[in-house]
Parts: sequence; C-alpha cells; structure tokens
Amino acid sequence: MENRVIGTKVITHLDKDGNATLMLNRPEVHNAFDPEMVDSLTRALKKLEADPRVRAVVLMGAGKSFCAGADIEHMKKSARFTRAQNFKAAQDSARMFYTLYSLGKPTIACVHGAVRGGGVGLVSACDIAIASRDASFRLSEVKIGIIPAMISPYVIGAIGERMARRYMISGEEFDVAQALRIGLVHDIVEKEALADAVGGMLAHLYSSGPNAVVAIKQLIPVSAHALIGKKIVDETARRIARIRGTPEAQEGMSAFLEKRKPFWVQPAPQCPAKESRKKLKKGRA
Repeated sequence: MENRVIGTKVITHLDKDGNATLMLNRPEVHNAFDPEMVDSLTRALKKLEADPRVRAVVLMGAGKSFCAGADIEHMKKSARFTRAQNFKAAQDSARMFYTLYSLGKPTIACVHGAVRGGGVGLVSACDIAIASRDASFRLSEVKIGIIPAMISPYVIGAIGERMARRYMISGEEFDVAQALRIGLVHDIVEKEALADAVGGMLAHLYSSGPNAVVAIKQLIPVSAHALIGKKIVDETARRIARIRGTPEAQEGMSAFLEKRKPFWVQPAPQCPAKESRKKLKKGRA
C-alpha cells in the first residue's frame, strides 16, 4: 500500500517497500529554502524517522537544481530582523541540518544541477551522496558577506578542514569531479543513470541490519573525534558487546552460518528514485 503526503514546498513519498523520498519543491527558485521549507523538511524527516516502515530516505530536488541554499528574498528581509529574530531563524535551520545528519535511518542525497551554500550542507549531512555529471557546487556565503556557520560541522566532516578552508573562503565554484576528489560525493554517474545508481545503493542498504545501520551512524562521530586510548577502547567494546546480544545480531549470525538471507533482506525496486520522481511530479502542488 502506498502512502503519499503532499506538501507545498517539500513533497514526501513512501511506497510499499519502505522507500521514502523527500523532494525539495521550489524549482522556480532552484529549491532555495525559506522558513516554511525549513520547517516542512524538519517535520517530514522526523515523521519518517518515527515510521517503522521506512528503510531509507532519499533526498532530491525538483527541476534543474538540487538546492541553491537559503532563499535570497528571505535573506534580504532578515537584514531588518533583530538579533533575537535572526538567532531564532538560524536555530530552526541548524535543527534541520542536524535532524538530517542524525536521522535514525540511512540517507542518500540524489544530486543534480546547482548545489549552493546550504545545499552543500544538505549533501554533507546525508550519509551517502550520488551525483550526476551536471552537478556543480559552491559555498557561496562569503560572496555576500556572510558565513556558512550552520552547515560548517557537516561540510568539514565531509571534506576535511583543509578543503573547507579553501572553498569556504574563496567561494569558488567546483565541479562534480572535484566534489568526488575531496569527499563531498561518493559516486558520479550520467544523469540518466542517477536513479538506477540510487536504486543500487538502496539494495546494499537493505541487505544490512537496520539496527546495525543506526548503531554505526551513532558510532562514527564518537570514534572519529576520540583520542585513541582507554576511554574509546572501553566505549567501543561496550557498544559491540551490547549489540551482539540483540535479536538482529543473533539472526544475522544464524543466517550467515545457515547460508541463508536474514529476515530483513528485501528486494529493492530497480529505480526507486525514478519512480518516486514520477509520482511526486503528479502530486506536486
């Protein structure tokens, strides 16, 4: 049974196989996000996280671009906001990025076209990013005299401090080949093969233990920023000891020894992103 929720600026689609697709739906402004879109995306992510049917979440953009970052018209208005008003708006955006980054489901950015400012933050906050050859990227905040503050933890986590220094300070555009070299995206494919590439990645994710995936997402930030010593040695030992006794781990080991697939393995559709895009377009407001 298909469950589809249509919004004005963010469209959510969930099919019977547990494929959730979120489409940014402001193509006329290259999916730049305003407060309404920020709120819609945050709420949609939380709803999908709470839904046990959801196996993975694919984030994409309608029209020619993935996301142009913050809406310029809203930014003009914010110049007249009080500091308290600006702080509140910034907190809302910061929560959106963190909700995506920390989501208890694997996330894939399906990237095409222009990716600017906060759009780079969305790509960085996803677990996996697959891009078409037409994608281009720019951390453009500095060009209008502001800073990429809210996205900085995710961008630095994706491309490292050294590359972040260059691209945040220069504000220069870089192509998808450079995005691959510096670690912003994981794979590059032809535009017409993008949906199939996302489908292939979903197939990999669906063969992984769902609870193990969440545990790994929680483990990586802890291990990545830890000093190698007794504290992290004990912490990693506690985590593996805790998960080895879970029903999922027991099933996974039994399936391996019995040379069968564990119960969570389900066939992924061939082109979930392509099918979702068709269905989302039909219901777009």
